[in-house]
Amino acid sequence: MTRPPVEIASIPKPKSSASETIAPILKLKITDSKYATTGLNVRTKPSDVASVVAVLHTGTKLAVTKTITNGFRYVSYHDKGRWVKNKYLSDSKPKATKASSSGGSGGISGAPCPSGSSVESGLTRDAIRVHRALCHRYPQITSFLGRRTSSGYHGEGRALDCMISDSTVGWEIANWVRANAKSLGAMEVIYRQQIWTVQRSSEGWRSMSDRGSPTANHMDHVHVSVYGSSGTA
Repeated sequence: MTRPPVEIASIPKPKSSASETIAPILKLKITDSKYATTGLNVRTKPSDVASVVAVLHTGTKLAVTKTITNGFRYVSYHDKGRWVKNKYLSDSKPKATKASSSGGSGGISGAPCPSGSSVESGLTRDAIRVHRALCHRYPQITSFLGRRTSSGYHGEGRALDCMISDSTVGWEIANWVRANAKSLGAMEVIYRQQIWTVQRSSEGWRSMSDRGSPTANHMDHVHVSVYGSSGTA
């Protein structure tokens, strides 16, 4: 890994043993500040498999440098050099999305979708809730895929695939479902080879292994798994 540019402060040699060496003190070259646009993993290295030292809340302000490696930006976290995904940083503080406890308000609609309800056949209450909320909030979704003959959540009617070609909108959908998971009854969100689950929510988005194709890696759709009938919307 290429070490990012740093400033090295000169330190006078101690008067102790001549064989003793002192590591240089590294100073971060802070150039700007930015905000986290989602729950953001803070890592020790610019890699999806590097250790996570913290997970920042949406809207957290960070002191940043100009150094970007592998899509990660070098930042200051508790006065230490750390790395975060640059695409989840913004110059302006994002507005918080609040979940609603009642259907039809706060952006969570329980009304039937204009495109019809055929996809809801065999789906649990929570999956239907997710379908109706998303079809009204994100008309950019081209189609939905629900229950199918298979094992896993889709076979149980507890999963919904939301087909979307625009990755910017795709991430908006994924993060909105994540922010409103309790109201929707969602337990898992997968998009573009990244996964978030309620059980490991403190870890933020986690990388997934390559499954061999764009669709299998969820590059063209947001996958939502639900509990069944636990949502509060």
